[in-house]
Amino acid sequence: MTSEIGEETARPRKILQSVGALFAGFVVNVALSLGTDLGLHAIGVLPALGQPETDSQLLLATAYRTVYGVVSSYVVARLAPNRPMGHALLGGVIGMVLASAGAAATWNKGFGPHWYPLALILTALPSAWVGGKLRELQMRQIQH
Repeated sequence: MTSEIGEETARPRKILQSVGALFAGFVVNVALSLGTDLGLHAIGVLPALGQPETDSQLLLATAYRTVYGVVSSYVVARLAPNRPMGHALLGGVIGMVLASAGAAATWNKGFGPHWYPLALILTALPSAWVGGKLRELQMRQIQH
């Protein structure tokens, strides 16, 4: 009986930890992305807000957002109560859904070339996998 009660209280705690891990990864991704955007706008690498960006500027943004996807997925995997890769990939799926919604909302609205939002969609899952894999490798190192 006691173990059943323990399991009943452990499950909601793990669910909260899972949600917290996903939320933390989201916050890390948004903070890094927006911080970098604002910093690059401030030093003139990116044009003033509201001005169109060139393909090379968008390629730079794609690159750092991909790296930040790896970092934020690692954070999700690190904070996950179990199954770090599963949590990282779930975060990647959420990122892909959000990127798809962003692409749909801005498509043909004059915000830039179509390749950029497609690149964000296509890099979400691979970035999440790499972040999860980094955590798995770290866990193996700790165990040995």
